[in-house]
Amino acid sequence: MLTIIVRSIIIYLIVLLVFRLMGKRQLGQMQPFELVLTLIIADLATIPMAEVSVPVLHGVVPLLTLVVLHFVLTLISRSSHFFSKVISGKPVIIVNPKGIDYQAMKKLNLSTDDIFEALRECGYFSISQVQYAIMETNGKVSVMPKADFSPVTNADLKTNAEDNYLPIILVSDGKVIKDNIALAGVSEQDIQNMIDENGSGKQSIKDTLLLTLDKTGQGYFQSKKGEGKSFQIEVKK
Repeated sequence: MLTIIVRSIIIYLIVLLVFRLMGKRQLGQMQPFELVLTLIIADLATIPMAEVSVPVLHGVVPLLTLVVLHFVLTLISRSSHFFSKVISGKPVIIVNPKGIDYQAMKKLNLSTDDIFEALRECGYFSISQVQYAIMETNGKVSVMPKADFSPVTNADLKTNAEDNYLPIILVSDGKVIKDNIALAGVSEQDIQNMIDENGSGKQSIKDTLLLTLDKTGQGYFQSKKGEGKSFQIEVKK
């Protein structure tokens, strides 16, 4: 009995260390590969705790191997946008100004009930209140409300307001998101110009943490070593 207690304490402490090393994300915030690793770790941890015939080392080695695998996948995911999309997927717009995107809904295997449930969790009970709804890679839904239905509503203030526009991510962690360049109507040279104008001196795309731009020309820039700032450019007609 004492052996089982000691083994259980050892495995518990190791699993606790493993999850501390993996970070502080909650279950609902995990990427798919992180969730898979979490489930495997939970299963592996029970074997040496319950089976006295299994050496503790045979339970510890697979756990530490999975930790190393987690860091390798995370590193590759951060350095390669393509690999990140392969293992984690990418955000999908499920509601746009025209309404529910039926093709996106079917691709994600969602029903209209699923979409309405997600919107209600965000505080919106009608599609007409939503400008954009995005299914994130961790399964959560992010909502951009229409201008009249923002938390402090312009309808209550009796003011006219223009619709919000979705910021397009052009650079993320030093990588150009090529799929979004055409969507934003800019070139890589335009991106470099925005970085030069808003950074502290001339710097490369690799030094940029985040660069976004929306249809109105409103942008946001932050270098890896500096503070973020908003900027405005002239929109090409």
